[in-house]
Amino acid sequence: MDIREQFGRILKETRTAKGLTQEELAFRAGMSVPYLSDIERGRSSPSLTMLVDLAVALEVSLVELFKDIRIEEAKRDGGRKRPRDG
Repeated sequence: MDIREQFGRILKETRTAKGLTQEELAFRAGMSVPYLSDIERGRSSPSLTMLVDLAVALEVSLVELFKDIRIEEAKRDGGRKRPRDG
């Protein structure tokens, strides 16, 4: 599973466990609902600043949002462009 999909799943699980709607979390984190939805579906990668805003809005540590991510399951490219060798 892609790293973005894993993070999105964890974010959604954390949000629902806290009893928050996407609208409530988006408001608390200072982002739009469509952007939060894209993060939860693994379509967007939040910046470090946005990760902190999400953790604060959820009243959890950053570690909590990453603790169940499995690196070995993540795609190696993760959608990033890498420099060419040579």
